[in-house]
Amino acid sequence: MKIGKAGLDLIKEFEGLRLKAYIPVKGDVPTIGWGHTKGVKMGDKITKAQAERFLEKDIAPTVSAVNRVIKVPVTQNEFDACVSLAFNVGITAFSRSTLVRKINQTPLEFLRWNKFKGKPLAGLTRRRKAEMKLYNT
Repeated sequence: MKIGKAGLDLIKEFEGLRLKAYIPVKGDVPTIGWGHTKGVKMGDKITKAQAERFLEKDIAPTVSAVNRVIKVPVTQNEFDACVSLAFNVGITAFSRSTLVRKINQTPLEFLRWNKFKGKPLAGLTRRRKAEMKLYNT
């Protein structure tokens, strides 16, 4: 999947556009544009067009990582929210998170409900698989 407009807008809203390098919080690294840090030095200045290019490049590895670690189909909004979170907390933290594990396990929870009086039933298993398929479309 690719990040959608809603996801980019969310990232831009919370990162905030700064065309002159700044330190977001004490002890942090110089930042410019919408959260761009690579090679930034205090005193650097950019245009809005440069900020757009930086964001496009900066977000690409995050989009790839989210595509790699989310193993189940998600909606565009779900994907965009995950990319925004991963962009903010970092790919490694996101990839190792309980959130990712739970997203990937959610459809499998359907299969836990295939029993009658503790015994799996073929009909219930078939139904739960159909429900999982519907959930994932």
